[in-house]
Amino acid sequence: MTTDRRTFIATSALATGSLLTESARGFVANDTLQIGLIGVGGRCKHLLKSFPALPNVKITAVCDVFDDNLEAAKKLADPRAFATKAHEELLARKDVDAVLIAAPDHWHVPLTVAACKAGKDVYVEKPLTHSLAEGKVVIAAQNENKRVVQVGTQQRSMTHLLEAYKLLRAGVIGQVHKVHCTWNRNANRFQRGKDPLDPAKVDWKRFCGAKAQDFDAYKFRQWRWFWDFGGGIFTDLMVHWIDVVHWFLDLDHPASAASAGDWLAAKDVWETPDTVQTLLRYPDKQVQVYFEGTFSNNRNGAMTEFMGTEGTLYVDRGRYEIIPDRGKKKPEPSARILGTDPQKGLDFYDKPDGELLHLMNWIECVRDRSKKVACPAEAGVSAASAAHLANESVRSGQVAVWKG
Repeated sequence: MTTDRRTFIATSALATGSLLTESARGFVANDTLQIGLIGVGGRCKHLLKSFPALPNVKITAVCDVFDDNLEAAKKLADPRAFATKAHEELLARKDVDAVLIAAPDHWHVPLTVAACKAGKDVYVEKPLTHSLAEGKVVIAAQNENKRVVQVGTQQRSMTHLLEAYKLLRAGVIGQVHKVHCTWNRNANRFQRGKDPLDPAKVDWKRFCGAKAQDFDAYKFRQWRWFWDFGGGIFTDLMVHWIDVVHWFLDLDHPASAASAGDWLAAKDVWETPDTVQTLLRYPDKQVQVYFEGTFSNNRNGAMTEFMGTEGTLYVDRGRYEIIPDRGKKKPEPSARILGTDPQKGLDFYDKPDGELLHLMNWIECVRDRSKKVACPAEAGVSAASAAHLANESVRSGQVAVWKG
């Protein structure tokens, strides 16, 4: 690129309020950002609904171990997009600047590390890690390779939660000593009926990775509830709200976790329990966090309550509320409700569009590398650590203690 052309592009970009920043492949802020997708099942398809609103972004490569997913993804990508079942082939391509990883949990860190080493920026679904041991590895890969890594806990980009964060940090509800989180669903995912899935369409060996075992169509569809591939309710659902708690209260990891888990509906079907509770203790910050989750009743849905000495801050994905404590005159009761659905505790709301906001934050930071993403690898590791400690307790039947 000539000096005159660089000057012209920089001047044009600044005139439109954008920033021109050099990345591994050059000045991508004014170019099309080329993205590869790894793991293009249900979660990835949900995220792809936001892509039309992302400026100058093109899907140039797709990767999945399942033929049906791969064919569906090709229809959503650029017509000339490269398609493969081998992530190594995608990461080796020069027409891929960044990757979106929505593979099962046990692949999150291996894929993120490989992508960082290949010079690609990364958007990776939560939970970032599948074990406590993976935390240092993925943080090192991000930092040593100077990559932009965004973990997909999209609450960090939701405007009403950013506002609620400021209120809590301003001391509106006093000092927080206790937090209550829930993610309750009434959903039957326990039926193990005959699945017509043709094993010839799945690269099962690649799917399993180091967790080699016989093909199982139910495990392939419902991998979240099997220890080799997921971590159950704690890593799939609790991790969202624990990330918010860590963010709001400046916490890193719990000192201990005391958990209970039962198979009240999924006995002999799921390896992970379908009904759980855990008490996480952060004695250095004088905070206790209690989480409950089930698939048998949706009371309270998905929400978090920060209980302060002056009042309570309620948050979910569509609102926040300030509730004065009994006998207290301050704070004044207030609320901010977004979207068109008045129900509390829903899994998803039409507004704010958390996925779009979070993806936009990532893209902005890929283009302007002086900016910081809302949820870097360090935050993803922190949130996942609480879920892993909770699982350690539920599996051992004892209080799990942080060992560093």
